[in-house]
Amino acid sequence: MPLVLTLCGSLRAQSSNRSLLGAAERIAPAGVAFDHYAAIDRLPHFNPDIEQAGLPGEVADLRRRVGAADAILISCPEYARGIPGSFKNALDWLVGGHEFPGKPIALFNASPRASDAQASLRLVLTTMSGRVIDSAAISVALLAKGLDAETIAADPVIRPQIVAGLGALIAAIGSN
Repeated sequence: MPLVLTLCGSLRAQSSNRSLLGAAERIAPAGVAFDHYAAIDRLPHFNPDIEQAGLPGEVADLRRRVGAADAILISCPEYARGIPGSFKNALDWLVGGHEFPGKPIALFNASPRASDAQASLRLVLTTMSGRVIDSAAISVALLAKGLDAETIAADPVIRPQIVAGLGALIAAIGSN
């Protein structure tokens, strides 16, 4: 059974990015499991000195979950034309580990106008040796609509996009 780790770049409990990830889980094919990582706000500021002294528990848990996942699904907002600092911090903690390189990654974008953050995120992820699957990337207009995961999953326009993105991500598992 493939395991998909979701990473939400927003810290907001009711973010459209978080709802989009929840919708993906609701409509995923049978046999696909999801692990929603929701502790980005508890990670310490990245500092290589800390890493050399031993990983903090929160960081060790993130790396363990990345290592256990077969693929990663990211939905990240754009703040000031870039990646939110807290999300970049989480990615920085993954650089020194062996768990992340080569993982297939899908980028789900909840706001088509967030193209600068998506480009920056793609650059960071590929620099970290992540395998961004272009055919798994989707961009949907959820900004300021206040839709929950169930409503997004049932939407006749958005649902097929999510299905296609997940299908491409799952197909990328085990292939290089």
